[in-house]
Amino acid sequence: MTTILPYLAGIYIYPIKSLDRVSLSQVKIHKSGALERDRRWALFDDKGHFVNAKNHAKIHNIRSCFDLQTGKVTLKIQGNDEQVTFDIDQERAGLQVVRLCREDTGERAPTNYKLEKWFSDYFNFAVTLGENPLLGFPDDLDSPGPTVISTATLETISGWFPGLNIEDLRLRFRPNLEIGGVPAFWEDQLFTEADKIVKFKIGKILFEGVNPCQRCIVPTRDANTSEIYPNFTKIFVKKRQELLPPWTTRSRFNHFYRVSVNTRVPPSEAGKILQIGDEVKIIDNG
Repeated sequence: MTTILPYLAGIYIYPIKSLDRVSLSQVKIHKSGALERDRRWALFDDKGHFVNAKNHAKIHNIRSCFDLQTGKVTLKIQGNDEQVTFDIDQERAGLQVVRLCREDTGERAPTNYKLEKWFSDYFNFAVTLGENPLLGFPDDLDSPGPTVISTATLETISGWFPGLNIEDLRLRFRPNLEIGGVPAFWEDQLFTEADKIVKFKIGKILFEGVNPCQRCIVPTRDANTSEIYPNFTKIFVKKRQELLPPWTTRSRFNHFYRVSVNTRVPPSEAGKILQIGDEVKIIDNG
C-alpha cells in the first residue's frame, strides 16, 4: 500500500486585495514572509479605509484577470461582456511624475488615473489604488505569512452546504496554500497554545504556524454574486465544533468560526521558492 505524504497541492495569490486570485505552480517568498506580490495592491476610499469585500459586498461582482508578467489587470463586471485592461506599473509611474511636478512647480495633480476612475465610477465614490511592495496588505499584520488549509478540509466543508462545491469554498475562504495527502483539518496541527508556535517546512522553506484564522462575513457570500448563503455562519460553527479533531488545540477557539492557519516566515527564508508538489513536514510542534 502506497503512503501519500502531505504535499503542497495549490498556490494562490491575490495581487489586488479582495479581487480574483492567480493560481501558480511556484512562488517566491518575500522578505516580509508573504508570498511575492500577494495583496501588493489594495483599494482605499477618501478616508483611507480599505475598499474590500468585508465592507463593500459590491466588490464580489468585479472579475479581474492579473498578468504577473506585464503588470496589467483586466477588469469586467460579472454578467457584462465589456472588459478593460490597465497597466498598473505605468499608471503608478505616472502618479510619481505628477507628484514631482507638483512639488517643483505647484501644479495640481489629477485626482484619478484611469484605473482609479474605473473603480470610482463603479462604486460611486472616490477610490484610490495603494501599493505596499514591502509587506502587501495582509489582514493579520502580526502573522503576514501565507494562510494554509488542506484540500480535504475544503471538501468536508463543502459537504455542509448543499449546492456548494470545493471550488466555491476556495473562492470564499481565499487561502494561499493548499495541502494535499492529508485528512480534513490536518492543518489544525500547525498551531498550538497561544504562547507557542509550530515549526513546519514546505519543501526547504521554514514556516511558523501561529493561530487558526478567524473568519469574517466574506465566506458567507457567493464570491461571484455576493448572494448570502442562508445561516452559513450558524451551520459552520455547529459543524466545526462537532468535528473538531483530537489533535486540535481546543483552547485556541474562543468561537468556532475559524478555519485555516495564519503563519509567519523567518527572514532567513526570503527569496526561496515554493513549488507545487513540495513535501510538507512538521518539525517542531511547540
